[in-house]
Amino acid sequence: MSEANKATGQSGENLLRLLEQRADNAVYRAGLATSRRAARQLVTHGHFMLNGRRFDIPSLRLKPGDVLIVREHSQKSEYFKRLDEVSPAAGDIPVWLKVDRKKLSVTVSGLPARENAEPEIKEQLIVEYYSR
Repeated sequence: MSEANKATGQSGENLLRLLEQRADNAVYRAGLATSRRAARQLVTHGHFMLNGRRFDIPSLRLKPGDVLIVREHSQKSEYFKRLDEVSPAAGDIPVWLKVDRKKLSVTVSGLPARENAEPEIKEQLIVEYYSR
């Protein structure tokens, strides 16, 4: 493997790691939203608390030890009451997230690895495109 391909591979993995760590992506991957777009909207509308504080920034980067929880007021909404119908508990929750669906909370227990990202993404093509 040439030096350029090594650098592209590392850049691509870093890009995917950063994207996986986004708050809206964590909400989606934890099964609290039916799509990334829905997760972004839930976060933007302030339905979550991060480490005990309300936030509304979907691009916020999570780190190990962070705890996302659905706000008490939002837990009473019809969406979260019917969450099991709308978004059944997925068996493919990444290992770096610990989800408690009864408490509607997500704990970041580690950092995502390339294996945790969606396999059909070809990060090398993305890096090559933007490095023109």
